[in-house]
Amino acid sequence: MKKVLNLILICSILSITPATVLANQTVAKASEKDAVHIVKPEKTKVNKKRERKKNADNAKSKAKSSKEAEGMYETKFPVINSQIEYSDMNGEVTLVDCIKLAITHHPAIMSAISNSEIYKSRVGQAWSNYFPTLSAGVSYSRNDMLMTMGGSYSRMMAQTYNMYYVPTLSANMLLFDFGKTKAGADMAKRNFEASRYDAEASIETVIYNVKVAYYNLVFAEIQKTVYEDTVKDFELQLKQASAQYKIGRKAKIDVTTAEYNLGNAKVNLIKAKNTLELAAVQLANAVGIPELEGVILKDKLNTKQYDVNFPELIKTAEEARPALLSAKKKMDAAEMNVRAAKRAFTPDLSAFGSYSNGGRQIDSDYGYQFGVQLQYNALNVMLLKKQVDEANATYRKYVADYEQEKQNVYLEVKSAYISLLNSHDSLGVAKLALQQAKERQYQAFRRYQVGLGDAIEFKDSENTYLNAQLDYYNNLLNYNINAAELERVIGAPIKESDIDL
Repeated sequence: MKKVLNLILICSILSITPATVLANQTVAKASEKDAVHIVKPEKTKVNKKRERKKNADNAKSKAKSSKEAEGMYETKFPVINSQIEYSDMNGEVTLVDCIKLAITHHPAIMSAISNSEIYKSRVGQAWSNYFPTLSAGVSYSRNDMLMTMGGSYSRMMAQTYNMYYVPTLSANMLLFDFGKTKAGADMAKRNFEASRYDAEASIETVIYNVKVAYYNLVFAEIQKTVYEDTVKDFELQLKQASAQYKIGRKAKIDVTTAEYNLGNAKVNLIKAKNTLELAAVQLANAVGIPELEGVILKDKLNTKQYDVNFPELIKTAEEARPALLSAKKKMDAAEMNVRAAKRAFTPDLSAFGSYSNGGRQIDSDYGYQFGVQLQYNALNVMLLKKQVDEANATYRKYVADYEQEKQNVYLEVKSAYISLLNSHDSLGVAKLALQQAKERQYQAFRRYQVGLGDAIEFKDSENTYLNAQLDYYNNLLNYNINAAELERVIGAPIKESDIDL
């Protein structure tokens, strides 16, 4: 019985011990989890010389891309008569200045030009098949021959010897491949030309965004001026109401109404100022210089009529729209790819030659060989057949893409043309409404001055005049933006007449 009790006691101690250890480990882990470890940032060493060289290379590349982008833009649009540089800006900029800054600073343009350079290098890579492949080297080896012959004959031969090749020269050159290289180079050239048109499209999109941002900033300035004039008018009304209230010609409610109207006008002025600041930020972003601030705009919204004719616009778009021309080049490249895939069934005619010097002694002997060969390289008829099928399917895809792009061009040109005409027709109505609202506002103010009008009539005429001004300038803004949109979708400038709107 005593042994049984001792056994039970030992088992209970053993069962308690792991639980205690586990609890201690849990507490330790919890304390480690609660502990806060401060990780100090690693100090990275900067090679100043390398950074200076990299910055200089980037600046040189950027200047080259900017010059190329400016040349691409001026092939269709007016020459950029601006020498402005961001480093020596005085705050006053024209629309042409902003276009110049965008071409020289916007990352999207730099990226598009660099992408075009990538495709340009691939043309040279394709033609490199006709350039010789050279190789050279030196080698040394210690050799121990495996002898399978027995007897005295095997003992007469040296089993261990040195072997030198100092140097080994060889060259291989493709002479003719039945048009495979030419087809590949033609395809690379078409892709390069497509990338150039893509770069033009990127440039024109950036310039369009700059124009829109510039016009919006001009409108925001006009809007702020309109609200400032409205505040002045309501301040004058408040003075008139207060003066007439003091002499008993107006009731207290006229003064209260004038104060309320003035408060609303000031709130609208605050919103207009915020809109102006936001428009300035959007212009800086469109130009590609986010830190561009405090600019003073020299140009105003254009008030000249544009001479546009829809059939001529469509014809111009088919000849100059970069997206359409890019789709055409991609279709041509796909056709060249079909030609290259079919010519993969032909062999290659190449020349080769080599020279070696060495032997068991460094200069004991030399040897050479040269010749020509006609061969197939790893010919897999099934693979080549499927590659031709793939090339044909790719070509059909790009043909459909080109047709789709033509339809998109027609739709976009038609939409932009209708929008321009709509804004043009709306301007005449808005201009007449502005003249009528201005006359009504003047009459209401004079009536209020002499005590014939009331505050409600004055406020109604003032708000009507305010809305008429904003409506007119908003239509003028839309007319300028629609003209810029029409230039973007046809890929060329539209003619401006001498007739005022």
